This record gives sequence, C-alpha cells and structure tokens, in this order.
Amino acid sequence: MNFRKLALGVATTAALVLHGSAWAHDYKVGQIEVDDLWVRATAPGQVNGAGYMDIDNNGATNDRLVAIRSGVAQSVELHQTSTTDGVSSMRKVEGVEVPAHSEVKFAPGGNHVMFLNLKAPLQEGTTVPATLVFEKAGSVDVEFKVKPLGHKAGAAAHHGH
Repeated sequence: MNFRKLALGVATTAALVLHGSAWAHDYKVGQIEVDDLWVRATAPGQVNGAGYMDIDNNGATNDRLVAIRSGVAQSVELHQTSTTDGVSSMRKVEGVEVPAHSEVKFAPGGNHVMFLNLKAPLQEGTTVPATLVFEKAGSVDVEFKVKPLGHKAGAAAHHGH
C-alpha cells in the first residue's frame, strides 16, 4: 500500500513538473526558436504594454523579424531603446536582424514589442496571443505570459535552455 502511494506521488510530481515547464516552452518556425516571452501586467489607466522574448537562429543564414500581430491592441510595433549621453529614447524599427547561429534578446532597455492602445488591461497570470512574422522562416503563433506589474527581467526567470 505504501509503495502505491509513493508511486502515485512520484507520478503526480512528474506530471506537475512537465505541466509547469509548458510555460517555458519554445516556439519554432524553420530554424528560428522563440522562448521566454513575457509582458508586465498593466497599471490602471495604462494604455500600452511592452513585450520581451529571446529569439535563437539555429540556421546558417540570417533572418529578420519583420512584424508582429496581436488582437489585444490597436497596433503592435517593434521598438528599440537606446541611450546617448545618459538620455534614453525609444524608436520604432522596421525589423530586427537575427544573425545566423546567434540569439537576439528583447529586454527592458533594448529591443522590445510595443502593444499600443490596448483593448483591455493585461492581467497577471493570463497570456497575450501574438503572431511573429520572420522574413525567411515565416510566421509563428506565440503567447506572452503576463507577469506581475513590478516584474524585473531575470528575476526568477526560467529559460528553456
């Protein structure tokens, strides 16, 4: 009887571990792999949100993220933050290069996705569906996990690698 309880406990734990890793699951299209997708929950009255992710190009040729689409906002843009003389500025970019055999990180203070004029607040614990469009690899449907409002990049982050 105790052995059965132990076996059931081990099986249950394994199922929970495997289910929990689904949040860290990678999305793949061609030689492109995307993981660690997240956005912060929005504060009351906040109309825009920023999304972050890691993009790996496991192929021998460069690719380029050229667009992102999502129904949660009126528009979605690729942005880059740069700092010159201690002043940070954000600007829209028409695409982000993903060099062969390399990784591009979308993180606070750098490349990011802007969800502009959100149709509803982003609620912690939910997901934001989107479609990433790559110049060569094509399109892939993804989900950004909505993290707490004060979430800091790298804080208890689980990376699938």
